[in-house]
Amino acid sequence: MYQVLYYSMGGNTKKLADAIAEELKVRAEDVRTSSLNSEAEIVFVGTGCYGGKPGRDISKFIASGGFQGRKVALFGTSGGGVGMEVKAMAEALKGKGARVIGSYYCTGKVLMTFNLYNRGHPDAADIDAAGKFAREMSSR
Repeated sequence: MYQVLYYSMGGNTKKLADAIAEELKVRAEDVRTSSLNSEAEIVFVGTGCYGGKPGRDISKFIASGGFQGRKVALFGTSGGGVGMEVKAMAEALKGKGARVIGSYYCTGKVLMTFNLYNRGHPDAADIDAAGKFAREMSSR
C-alpha cells in the first residue's frame, strides 16, 4: 500500500502527485486535509519550493511526526529545478526517523514580478519521469 501526500500552491507539484498516484493506483492527497496512513508501506511526500524552502504546510505536516522507521520517497518542483525543497524535506524527515529511499524534482512554472518563467512546466517529460520514479520506488 502506498500513500501520496503533497502541498501545491500553484498546481505544479499537484501534477506530479497525480502522476505518481495514478502509477501506484492510489489517490493523491493534499496534506492540509489528510493524515498519515499507518498502513502505507511507502509514503510519497511532495511540495513546491517557496523562498528556497518547502511549503509551510508540508513542513508542519512533517514536524507533526509519525515517520519513525517509515520508507519515504520525496518529490518537488521549483523555479530553478534544483531541489532545495526536497533536500530540506529529506533532512527534516531523517530527523523524524524516516528512511528516505529516493527523490525526484523538476522545474515548475513560477510567477516572479509579473513575469511567468518556465511556462509549460512541469511538462509531459517531467510527468512521465514522475511516473517512472513511482515505479522505481515501489520496487524498493
